[in-house]
Amino acid sequence: MTAPHAPGSGVHTTSKSDDILARIMSSLSDDKAEDVVSIDLRGRSEIADHMVIGTGRSSRQVAAMAEKLTERLKQDLSVSCKVEGKFPGDWVLIDTGDVIVHLFRPEVRDFYQLEKMWMPTGSGQA
Repeated sequence: MTAPHAPGSGVHTTSKSDDILARIMSSLSDDKAEDVVSIDLRGRSEIADHMVIGTGRSSRQVAAMAEKLTERLKQDLSVSCKVEGKFPGDWVLIDTGDVIVHLFRPEVRDFYQLEKMWMPTGSGQA
């Protein structure tokens, strides 16, 4: 985490979790993930600062997105990830410590509906 600056100093700082989140969102965009949602968990949960949920069109795409994402995080930010479910690729969980990523096939995402559990009340997103 970067050191905080004095309030009103005009210097913007980003946290490690924000840097990881930005790289995750970029990687998923590059790999054509669909319906990507980022949920801010700070102050709501101790498990992570952010949760990202995205969809791939097939098990193969979900597994490939997970593989590329973990490689990019390790190469670009020196972040090691814990990965579960890469094979069969229906639901892959990637835990960076600061950001939790869930990648689903469409049917599996519709069944579990994680967004409804974690989205703030009145956000208007399903």
